[in-house]
Amino acid sequence: MSLPVDDVQNPILGEPTCGSLLLQLQKIWDEVGECDEERDKALLHIEQECLNVYKRKVDQAAKSKEHLLQTLEDAKLELSTLLRSLGDKSFINIPEETSGTIKEQLASIAPTLEQLWKKKEERINEFSDVQTQIKKICGEIAGSDELAGTVTVDVSDLSLKKLEEFHNHLQELQKEKSQRLNKVLEFVNILHDICGVLGVDFYNTASDVHPSLIDATCAQSKSISNDTLARLAKSVTALEEAKKQRLHKLQDLAAQLTELWNLMDTSEEERSLFDHVTCNISASVYEITAPGALALNLIKQAEVEVERLDELKASRLKEIALKNQSEVEEIFALAHIEHDAKAAREKIMALIDSGNVEPAELLADMDAQVIKAKEEALSRKDILDKVEKWMSACEEESWLEDYSRDNNRYNGSRGAHLNLKRAEKARILVSKIPGLVDTLVAKTRTWEEEHGTTFAYDGVSLLAMLDEYSVLRHDREEEKKRMRNQKKFNEQLSTEQEAMFGTKPSPARPVSSLKKMAGPNETPNRRFSLNQNGAPNKRLSLNQNGASNRRLSLNQNGTRSVKRDNTRPVAPLNYVAISKDAAPVTP
Repeated sequence: MSLPVDDVQNPILGEPTCGSLLLQLQKIWDEVGECDEERDKALLHIEQECLNVYKRKVDQAAKSKEHLLQTLEDAKLELSTLLRSLGDKSFINIPEETSGTIKEQLASIAPTLEQLWKKKEERINEFSDVQTQIKKICGEIAGSDELAGTVTVDVSDLSLKKLEEFHNHLQELQKEKSQRLNKVLEFVNILHDICGVLGVDFYNTASDVHPSLIDATCAQSKSISNDTLARLAKSVTALEEAKKQRLHKLQDLAAQLTELWNLMDTSEEERSLFDHVTCNISASVYEITAPGALALNLIKQAEVEVERLDELKASRLKEIALKNQSEVEEIFALAHIEHDAKAAREKIMALIDSGNVEPAELLADMDAQVIKAKEEALSRKDILDKVEKWMSACEEESWLEDYSRDNNRYNGSRGAHLNLKRAEKARILVSKIPGLVDTLVAKTRTWEEEHGTTFAYDGVSLLAMLDEYSVLRHDREEEKKRMRNQKKFNEQLSTEQEAMFGTKPSPARPVSSLKKMAGPNETPNRRFSLNQNGAPNKRLSLNQNGASNRRLSLNQNGTRSVKRDNTRPVAPLNYVAISKDAAPVTP
């Protein structure tokens, strides 16, 4: 048996080859004289060993191929896993399917895997950073440090979508943290303001809630936990309630001080010592912001002052009550309302002496009486103004009658032209009297219907006065008409006598019938009264002092007579001295 001999020596390497070694073996066998059988056995053995070597090499190559295929499969699986985990299906360096060798395929996948592993590490760091911040904020909100620490990143999903979800969650938590921090700062500011108003130590109050609240260097370090917010809200609510109670108490004290000051007629200088108390008497709880405005020592000072003034108020009660009663009497007098002043004063003094009435109640009742008197006087003002105009018109009417009977009114005496102007104005004013009376009657009846009582003028029914005046005026007009008819008849008789006898009788001038003009220092009196027949009379006269008197009285059938004197301006020599703008009766 012989083996094939390819070559004796490797022409490239210059080293022995299988052929050269086999030739050497045959040469040796020839020299030895080895038989062919032995040679065949030896060659068969050599061939078997070579076959075994080839088999081993083939097995190793097959295993290497298998390993490479598994590596390629693992690489592809890793590539797929990374792509799925990163969620980046459009990665630009992903190799396409190729028909090259296994190592070529591995070589094409390796750079992509390197890039994806690097990207995975970066993505894990991003997830870890975001999740760490989320965990930290959650721990701050929960108020527990146990939540802080190392986080575990889920590598199965490292996609940008998942990362975006974490970022969105982080943003929501950061927003909530910001809102909570603002809420905490708002509570702290409110706490600081209320503590300042109440005079309470802010640092002790805030540290009782949480020590971080008094740290003014870093606002971000303040606790924002649910427990801190709840305790802050509770503390603020408690202080606000205390603020309301103190304000209510201070306002009560301020009201008492004001009442006592008004009762005691305290000077403004003494009242100014407690301006910091009374300035908040009508303020709301939200308007009190001044530091120490509701401090306990301030309230205590007000309490002491109230106690001091309360001991002194009794001595002033009678004086104030009588003063108010005098005001009521003055209002009634000006409004021409009948009032029993003596009985009212006796009643007030009896109540004070009995001690059965509270001073505040008594003063409130007196104030109510003053208000009621003012309201009643106000309701009568319009009618009283018209009554004054009516009486002034009646005075002018009386003056006009006297002036008309003066035969020397047109002579060139001093002031004649002034009297003439006044007479013109008086005629216009007198022509308005009927309308004025009608208006007064209508307004008086309306007033009586609204108030359900009679409108009395110094105890006399105004409607009765107006009715009697209307009757008197009607009778006067009738008398004037009768006098005109009589004058006309006399003139006609005189004309007939002249025609019969040819002479005209000379009219006699009754000098005694002329009235004396008012002197420069004399002012006429105005007196309105009802005569025995119940009709009103009006006449002008002078008193001893040259001042005017006004008297309103009833006739013999009446029961009341009220006199009121008002000094009028000094009159000139003529009748114009009685000015229509003279002071009217004050309503």
